[in-house]
Amino acid sequence: MTDKPFAMKKEDVLLNLATDSEAGLTTAEAEKRLLEYGLNALGEKRQKPLWKRFLLQFADAMVFILLAAAGLSAVMAIKDGGFEGWIDVIVIMAIVIINAVLGVYQEGKADQAIAALRKMSSPQSKVIRDGAQKMLPSDQIVPGDIVILDAGDLVAADIRLVWQSSLKVEEASLTGESVPVEKHADVVLAEDSGLGDRDNMLFMGTAITYGRARGVVTGTGAKTELGGIAEKLQNIDESVTPLQKNLTSLGKILGIICIIVCIIVFTVDVFVQKVAWNEALMTAVSLAVAAIPEGLAAVVTIVLSIGMTRMAARNAIVRKLLAVETLGCVDVICSDKTGTLTQNEMTVTTLYDGLHIYDVTGIGYSPDGAIMDNQGKPALIENVLERLILSSVLCSDAITSKKEDGRYACIGDPTEGALVALAGKAGLSQESLHAKYPRVAELPFDSDRKMMTTYHPNIEADYFVSFTKGAPDIILDRCVSIYTMEGKVPLTEEKRAEIAQTNHSLASRALRVLAFAYRLHDPANDADAHNADLDDESDLVFIGLAGMIDPARPEARDAIAVCKEAGIRAVMITGDYKDTAVAIAKDLGLMTEGYGSMSGSDLDKLSDDELALACENTAVYARVSPDHKVRIVAALQKEGHIASMTGDGVNDAMALKTADIGVAMGITGTDVAKNSADMILTDDNFATIVHAIEEGRIIYSNIRKFVGFLLSCNVGEILVIFIISLIPSSMIHGIGTPLTAIQLLWLNLVTDSFPALALGREKGEPDIMKLPPRKKTESIINRPMQLLILVQSLAIFFTVFASFLIGLKVIFVNDAIPLTGARTMAFTTLILAELFRAYSARSEHTNVFRLGLFSNKSMNLAVSFSAFLLLFVIYIPGVNRVFDNVALPAVAWIPIIILALIPFSVSEIYKTIKYRK
Repeated sequence: MTDKPFAMKKEDVLLNLATDSEAGLTTAEAEKRLLEYGLNALGEKRQKPLWKRFLLQFADAMVFILLAAAGLSAVMAIKDGGFEGWIDVIVIMAIVIINAVLGVYQEGKADQAIAALRKMSSPQSKVIRDGAQKMLPSDQIVPGDIVILDAGDLVAADIRLVWQSSLKVEEASLTGESVPVEKHADVVLAEDSGLGDRDNMLFMGTAITYGRARGVVTGTGAKTELGGIAEKLQNIDESVTPLQKNLTSLGKILGIICIIVCIIVFTVDVFVQKVAWNEALMTAVSLAVAAIPEGLAAVVTIVLSIGMTRMAARNAIVRKLLAVETLGCVDVICSDKTGTLTQNEMTVTTLYDGLHIYDVTGIGYSPDGAIMDNQGKPALIENVLERLILSSVLCSDAITSKKEDGRYACIGDPTEGALVALAGKAGLSQESLHAKYPRVAELPFDSDRKMMTTYHPNIEADYFVSFTKGAPDIILDRCVSIYTMEGKVPLTEEKRAEIAQTNHSLASRALRVLAFAYRLHDPANDADAHNADLDDESDLVFIGLAGMIDPARPEARDAIAVCKEAGIRAVMITGDYKDTAVAIAKDLGLMTEGYGSMSGSDLDKLSDDELALACENTAVYARVSPDHKVRIVAALQKEGHIASMTGDGVNDAMALKTADIGVAMGITGTDVAKNSADMILTDDNFATIVHAIEEGRIIYSNIRKFVGFLLSCNVGEILVIFIISLIPSSMIHGIGTPLTAIQLLWLNLVTDSFPALALGREKGEPDIMKLPPRKKTESIINRPMQLLILVQSLAIFFTVFASFLIGLKVIFVNDAIPLTGARTMAFTTLILAELFRAYSARSEHTNVFRLGLFSNKSMNLAVSFSAFLLLFVIYIPGVNRVFDNVALPAVAWIPIIILALIPFSVSEIYKTIKYRK
């Protein structure tokens, strides 16, 4: 491959690559080079094997403690012999394995959805081989191949131009430039020329919008500019989400508490209470099981999975499970402009016919819309306005068409596509106009003249008419007359100044302005009247101006308003010009008082520390490179922000990977962007990210609810076992461990998990998008939750202890082994208390009766099912023995139900007092 071909003459590049611009490579030589350089494809990041992904699910502190408990239980089972001792081991291992399988399954489903979205950028290319033009798969292209390109083609490799005709290329996906750029084969550039300035090069992943070209392939696969970006992405570390940090921290805290309490209990039992060491060890195992909310990991996984499914139904595919939660704490969204905040479809918004200014409604390439006068009424399409629109569509090569999905697409230059759409809004058909006024000659656009001219008969009797469009200042300089309702009249200096001022006014609104003029050619005096001649672009008659812009998405404006209400700041990062970017930002409400803009050159002058300070009051970054985007995201993160980056181009990929949440567009997004993102929007709608953030907030809120629900139960269990195990039998005759390990496992895994899942399906608080984002450092168990857990745990301890004593000293006092009956009462009371308390846990601060006690149908089903399971393990012979239970007499249910209502009542009274304001 050739290094810096843009800095070499085209002849030298051909010589260096040992190829011929007319004959191309021979098939034999091409096959040889294919073996040398490999396929022209971007290597994807190697996927972790299934076994490794499965094992990674076990990398969690809580899982380690469960595995240790299973190991101790196994040791005891071996010592005791018999099958019953193995039940604890089997149940614990089943919990761990089911959780791991769920995690792998859900991540696999997300990967499959990504694969379904993936599309090849350019599956076929026109290549000259053995002196003949052939269509070849793009991955078979090699350095030295001669490639032919026409309007509408996608560029499949990096190419040095050897010939071009009026060539324009859409490079928005690579450079962020919203308007197609012109290319020239003959220029030789400096070696330090920037990517966006390499006018003699075509790059993989870009598209030809106008003209034709022939070039020699200089780089394929990973050796392209696009490939270089993809390689850099592999070196960016993936950050840990806040929920991962919180759950890891929680696991460590619970693990430390568990070890300390287990050691204390084991030591007291063996050396103070003189309990046999194997019984003391089983009590310690029970404590370990009680300390760990076994269902938590599974419930978190399932709730996040439910969130993923719900978001996919709303056009957002999440690639990573825990990324769902991270969306909920995003406080800055860094968004690309072109195609994300805007339509990526140029649209004419303003017309000027030399006298009046007209507003044009409608967006994009669709003919839906109208031309409105200054009274806000549909304008009459006649006289000057009609000729202005006629010139705009006849002097254009673009074609617009309606696709199967109902959207309109443009083949050719987007600027010309906007002019074709303008004609449709005026009720004029491009096809019928070209049939009525066929083009007989043309002067194609080039960057030196900055004009394009086409020739047509039948517009004025006995004359050929040439229409010229181009840069307003150049067109105006060549005009000597102006077309009015009275016909052609001389262009006065006053009128010329008025037109120039109107052009300046439109340009100051970040509109791209084109001017239109015409000239008559009389065949009677000029036999060559219908042939193109550069002299025909002088002595023109001015018709008018058209101002256009890549318009903002209407739904993006609404989404940004919602973001502001939710305390989220939207930031525009684009490769486009500052004036255009600022105009779009103001239109969207993204740039408000107190916020400024910054260009890439301004950014280069700042150190990382200075940029971190500047980013706090900057809303728009313009003319930036891919490296700038990464610096901006990193600066925001340095200031403590959780940053999301949305985009669709190759130029967004590195920032997508660096951001806390990368969001790519599914329709217009490049493969590199999709593979770098955490989430993909299948409808390319910026507003979808707001739904995703709302979903993330709801999910995190629900996770907090069931974490609080599960932990208060676990802490209550620890208090019950820890305190009761310290009470000597001399104080309370017959006392023992109130709950066995198998009972605690059943409670933590089955009974608590179903209500916890129902909490995970709560719709969310009504004001969830009116609250500021939570802090990145905020623990999932913050101070209000700590107080709630303390209150609930004490209530649970009192309830279960009271039930245990009533069973031991009243209900089962005359049984041979009253401890088993007392344990069953404690077990039943604890489960019922949890089921009642689940309703209270539906909101951290709102009274459950205000929410509607039975308004969560999932909760009603979960509580009913858990209650059925409770009766199953109490009253089914054989099953109750496995779970260390006995059938309860009817009289036992009276204290059980009364006591079980205490934690629910305490919770509601606590919320009413604490949040009474």
